[in-house]
Amino acid sequence: MAENRLSDKPASPGQSDRLYEELVTQLASGELIPGGRLPSERRLAEDFGMSRQMVRDALSRLNAAGFIESSQGRASRITNLMAPHLQLPLEGLGDDLDFQLQVLEVRAFLEGECAGYAAQRASDQELKALAAEYALMHARGQSETTLAKARADLRFHTLIAQSSHNLLLISFSQLFYERYFNAIYGVLSRTLKKFGRYPEGIRGQHAEIHNAIQARDARRAREIAREHILYTRAILAGE
Repeated sequence: MAENRLSDKPASPGQSDRLYEELVTQLASGELIPGGRLPSERRLAEDFGMSRQMVRDALSRLNAAGFIESSQGRASRITNLMAPHLQLPLEGLGDDLDFQLQVLEVRAFLEGECAGYAAQRASDQELKALAAEYALMHARGQSETTLAKARADLRFHTLIAQSSHNLLLISFSQLFYERYFNAIYGVLSRTLKKFGRYPEGIRGQHAEIHNAIQARDARRAREIAREHILYTRAILAGE
């Protein structure tokens, strides 16, 4: 078997096709995360029991199809397939309250769905990673700057999205958070100015979201994640 993996013989179309189809399936199922790195050629060759040339053929097809971005001497990265087709304008309105409220309305739906699916689909390893990120976010929130807190909050919610294993939710979340980070940061900044601190209600909701996902309670995770964002919206809207 080892001899076959290290062989430089011409690639078998059948085996190369098998690897290509498997990687596309992993991408579609959310196992491969947009922006993440593919395993190395050597690792793929070992895992699939084929030569490095077969792996290169499959990766070349993935690159040509736009599924990955490859460059000499660097690991291939998974592309966000929505990026070329989804235009998200108005990113410059981060300080506008009306726009911030709209961003929160979208986040309420988006993060509710991500949390619900994460509770159902996250692997045990992903749940451990989420627990570690939650602990870090809580620790950072005690002393860091508003900007650091905003980034920590988004890392937590991004990890939940990645654990949803829903390619469309993962892809849209990445683009949405990147494009509207200024508005998301503006929401936190406005909230801290209003209260002088991070509201305990929000901190408690983070704990409830985390606990519901860890308990694999999809209904509760979806419900509290949505309520968490709408609670912040209500604070800012003065409701």
